[in-house]
Amino acid sequence: MVPARLNGPVLSLFRMVTGVLFLCHGAASLFGILGGNPMTGQALPFAEWPGWWAALIQLVCGGLVLVGLLTRPAALLASGSMAYAYFVVHQPDHPLPLHNGGELAALFCWSFLLVAVLGPGKLGPGRVALPPPRSRHRDRRPSLGPGLTDCSPRSW
Repeated sequence: MVPARLNGPVLSLFRMVTGVLFLCHGAASLFGILGGNPMTGQALPFAEWPGWWAALIQLVCGGLVLVGLLTRPAALLASGSMAYAYFVVHQPDHPLPLHNGGELAALFCWSFLLVAVLGPGKLGPGRVALPPPRSRHRDRRPSLGPGLTDCSPRSW
């Protein structure tokens, strides 16, 4: 059984790994690095619909999700783009992802939807860089009314 205190860090690690994989996929298609586009092995032509735009979304949203900036909107856009990829590109060939080559699109779609719903986790720029908020009250003893803070006999 996993302790509850690991939920946030594990969610952050899941977010980061998913983001870096998506970013690499987009970089490969846009710049022809890391083996290039999976279909051609080279970079996609500039502004070609829908491949180049999908790769741009992969690069930008993958980077944002990786570092934890604008995580929810970026993950939602990434999830939607992968749903579009699955239903427009893969699903017409066959309804099952195993037979139509849409496994990655389906996995990325659901993974990013999970990140969009659950948020960035415990590790992110907004959570690590900022110190915890300070209490406004110096005295944390419960108040018993105006001027009364203690019930011990010495305060009588």
